[in-house]
Amino acid sequence: MIWLLALTVWVAVSAGIYLSLSKDVFRCVLGLGILGSAVNLVLFVSGRIEVMEPAVVPLGETVLRDAANPLPQALVLTAIVIGFALVCFSLALVLRLIQRAGTDDALELRMAEPLPTDPVKPPYNGAAHEPAWPDAASAPRKEAA
Repeated sequence: MIWLLALTVWVAVSAGIYLSLSKDVFRCVLGLGILGSAVNLVLFVSGRIEVMEPAVVPLGETVLRDAANPLPQALVLTAIVIGFALVCFSLALVLRLIQRAGTDDALELRMAEPLPTDPVKPPYNGAAHEPAWPDAASAPRKEAA
C-alpha cells in the first residue's frame, strides 16, 4: 500500500513541476494546485493510514493504541480548503490577465511591465537595459588535464 502511495506522490509531484514550468500561465496555476495536492497526500500518509480504528479512547483506558493519528487528517482538511481557495483566486487573476493582455504566454506578458515614463521605475533603455548573456563562442573553455 505504501508503495502505491509513494508512486502516486511521485506522479503528482512530477506532473505539478512539469505544468508549473510551462509558458502557459493557466498550466502554471494548475501545476501549483497539483503540487499542493501532492503535499497534502504526503502529510496525510504520515498519519498511519493502514490503521482502520477511529481515534477514540475507549472507556477505562488513557492511551490510544492502534488508532489513526487525527492531527495529519485535520491539517490536510485545512490545507485542502486553503489550497482550493488559493487556486480559485489564482484562476480568477489569470483569467482577468488573459482577458486584458490578450495572451496566456508568460514570455509575452512582459508588456505588463510599467511604462518607461513611470516615475517609480527607471526607464527602459532598450538593448542596453537587457542583461548580457554570455556568448558560447567567447566563453573560456577549461582544458582537460
